[in-house]
Amino acid sequence: MIKLNAKAKSILVQASFMDAGDEFATAKLMEASTITTASARTVLFRESDQAEHFYCVLNGYVRLYRLNKDCREADVRICGPGDTFNDCLIFGADRYHYHAQATENCTFARFELSRLRSMIEDDPKIAKTLMQCLSRSLVTTLDCVANDRLQTAPQRVANYLVMQCPSDAASYSLRLPFQKSVLAGKLGLAPEALSRAFSSLRDAGVIVCGRVIKVNDVAALKQF
Repeated sequence: MIKLNAKAKSILVQASFMDAGDEFATAKLMEASTITTASARTVLFRESDQAEHFYCVLNGYVRLYRLNKDCREADVRICGPGDTFNDCLIFGADRYHYHAQATENCTFARFELSRLRSMIEDDPKIAKTLMQCLSRSLVTTLDCVANDRLQTAPQRVANYLVMQCPSDAASYSLRLPFQKSVLAGKLGLAPEALSRAFSSLRDAGVIVCGRVIKVNDVAALKQF
């Protein structure tokens, strides 16, 4: 059995679905988890497979995506530390809705859906907190759809870089925690669209070298 280090335990305890408002309920959820790992590019499950687990990412990143009939891939979401996925399956769906793949070596907490459903039946506090988790997940999804429709590709990238900026910094450097192709998926862009967006941001003082991004003028980036 894999043991949680202090950082991973803190991420799991602070995850939205753990906020049951009751230490005993939180402890029950912790006990229901199995800590597992996956190496880079491991497919955790495929769309339409029998649904068995709900996940919380503790380390690394997991890519959720779909394939069309021509096997063209489209990213649905990139999940990082503290993010959960398969929330939509907790209350009864029996098939996965997308493929899931580790983009790098990952650690996550895994929960059997059947056990969670039994816990929901037995404890209203757990049912409430998981429903709140579902609600937050829906709001996040709607926000992503709205941003995709309201923002251009350069604006999406600019907004991401502004969100990573240290407080009150006039300039800063960032090393992406994942490959740029993963960032493209996270922002709902094709890799070539991400490259064009970075080119468009040069006038705002954005310089890209591999996975290192230097922002020379945060104020200009905020106005983009």
